[in-house]
Amino acid sequence: MAKLGYNQNFNPLSLIILTNKIFDITILTELKYINPTEINAYNQNVLLEDDLVFKALLALDLRVNRVAWNDTDFDWGTTKYALFRTTWDYFKRIEAFNDWIKNTSRLTTFINSVSLIEWNIDKHYLQDLRRKGIHIPKTLFIEPKENLSLLQAIQKGKEELQFNSDEFVLKPCIAAGARHTYKFHYSDWEKYNDVFQELVLHEAMILQEFQKSIVDDGEISMMLFNGQFTHAVVKKAKKGDFRVQDDYGGTVDLYKATKEQITFVEEVIKACQEKPVYARVDIFEDNEGKLALAELEIFEPELWFRLYPEAAKLFATTIKERMLS
Repeated sequence: MAKLGYNQNFNPLSLIILTNKIFDITILTELKYINPTEINAYNQNVLLEDDLVFKALLALDLRVNRVAWNDTDFDWGTTKYALFRTTWDYFKRIEAFNDWIKNTSRLTTFINSVSLIEWNIDKHYLQDLRRKGIHIPKTLFIEPKENLSLLQAIQKGKEELQFNSDEFVLKPCIAAGARHTYKFHYSDWEKYNDVFQELVLHEAMILQEFQKSIVDDGEISMMLFNGQFTHAVVKKAKKGDFRVQDDYGGTVDLYKATKEQITFVEEVIKACQEKPVYARVDIFEDNEGKLALAELEIFEPELWFRLYPEAAKLFATTIKERMLS
């Protein structure tokens, strides 16, 4: 694996002074993925995927480096663009992260854009897409000011959204990696009420019907660059679990998407406030048998280049054509 650093063929002394930019692209990660001392299977996947992107950008004669988003020693004014890849610790320090985005966006340009990132971080974006005709599962948004118990939230969902299930999933509107994601039966609401009320004091929450097909058939992730579909994977939870993330023992395999699925995810991208350079659209068949949007990831999604390396080259070409032409 190549060292993830800078283009060693680039001589900073040859810079045109008017540009004052050393790098075309800076790949963003989190600190623990910069020269990790422990190389486990998870870290190895992160390094491999970032390396595929890094090499693909270098192959297009772009000046590339890779740093942690909160690296205080890096001068963000020295890079034209910053590309979000594996900044997966942002939700643990969301206020610091928001401040960093605000300050850094004055010095460089983010891929995807700041407006898309700010919109996509908060799952309220699902409401916006639903209003534009994108089908999502029955989803109740609970705001901190509402002062509801979990039972009252369930009852509200039954009244307003016709919840037709006794199994539910509860999660924060700002989260990643299944943070504070709980699956529970209606009869067990009291068991989760304390954690729900503690969380909703400070952050908005989502309550959804549990979708059986995600356990039975898996969740499908479809990757698109400049709005064009490239490849898909199917993620399946391990036996006895409902979380499809490989962090929790889930499996990921390449998947052959249908025309209907490709059309659906392309419509999701068209419904965005602007076309993202890259996106991952997670879909499934809901409890009524309709194709539904689970998540739209246009901030720092895992894109599974390791299962389809050719997509890293398409990704790099998209970046160069849209951002650096």
